[in-house]
Amino acid sequence: MLTLDNVYKASHKLKEVIRQTDLIYAPKIRSDCKVYLKTENLQVTGSFKVRGAYYKISQLSDAEKAKGVIACSAGNHAQGVALAAAKNGIKAIICLPDAAPISKVEATRSYGAEICLVEGVYDDAHNKAEQLRDEMGYTFIHPFDDDDVIAGQGTIALELLEQLDNIDAVVVPIGGGGLISGVAFTLKSLKPEIKVYGVQAAGAPSMLESITDGRIECLDHVSTVADGIQVKEPGVNTFEYVRKYVDKIVTVTDDEIAAAILTLIEQQKLIAEGAGATPVAAVMFDKIPDIKGKNVICLVSGGNIDVTILSRVIKRGLLTSGRTANFCIELIDKPGQLKGVSDTIADKGGNIISVHHERASEGSDINGCYLRLVLETRNFDHINEIRKALEDKGFKLVDK
Repeated sequence: MLTLDNVYKASHKLKEVIRQTDLIYAPKIRSDCKVYLKTENLQVTGSFKVRGAYYKISQLSDAEKAKGVIACSAGNHAQGVALAAAKNGIKAIICLPDAAPISKVEATRSYGAEICLVEGVYDDAHNKAEQLRDEMGYTFIHPFDDDDVIAGQGTIALELLEQLDNIDAVVVPIGGGGLISGVAFTLKSLKPEIKVYGVQAAGAPSMLESITDGRIECLDHVSTVADGIQVKEPGVNTFEYVRKYVDKIVTVTDDEIAAAILTLIEQQKLIAEGAGATPVAAVMFDKIPDIKGKNVICLVSGGNIDVTILSRVIKRGLLTSGRTANFCIELIDKPGQLKGVSDTIADKGGNIISVHHERASEGSDINGCYLRLVLETRNFDHINEIRKALEDKGFKLVDK
């Protein structure tokens, strides 16, 4: 059973292995409230997951430790379990989805764990881990639906209460629900006036749909850049804790997540993975109610983003935040047209970073052509300013 005593006990035990991550004031995230970032992306193993995993393993009996442990994970829980097992000198086998980022797979392997890649998503890895548990007698370390794991995650709330007075709201990512269960339970038990908001990816809203329907739902399909919270079905325990202690759940799109990742890189010099950036995305895009003038903490849960997709995420983030723009201009194919376009854009402070010129297709003016441009811009107002200047000069912008 989850109790405050267990959370405090976990906090004491975790001093052996974790660091108390900084709470950073981030005024540029949003101007009408005071935003703070709890930087669990800078935690040992790059994620909060080590808290719950280490505390759970520390509570096992000698007989359980002798048999070894098994876990399933999209990556971060895997590293937490692997590190905890290594610290305790016991065997660990980790089942991961075969689509898990290579960086997370190799990081898990580096802690000495045995890796078992499973075709599918997190839930498929979960089923395989339970199968091996039953066959081999390993102790299963659940990534979220376990009270000791939840108590370990709840230690974050104790740190927040030490680090900031007058907390009004805490915004937390939700996958299976272990993190928000521990944080919400602890905060509401000690300071019930603090609002706790959960954020899910729009492509994997399993907890939101379950809470809305009043029963646990299993989604047929999940897809999101936030692989750390790409969970089809919430836990039995976490569902009850979220229903009891969380004030509201919202969703953010992959485009909004990408914009938040980019903002954290540029403004805070922090690398966040998709799941870790969801609270920032929710605050940036006004998904959280009644926070104007309030002290709001975004829990940046992890930083283990696959560097091979980081460039794609940044590109998407630039588009979403108005930092780049795609224009297609229909021109008459005659001398001086390209110069006129480039001069107009330059006069407005835009920077052309890509140019593609093509002859008009069937149905267009026989003397026509299309000019496709990618521009570097400041924001959406700047894009509209450039668009208007081109149209005022007589250039025809088209959607193609």
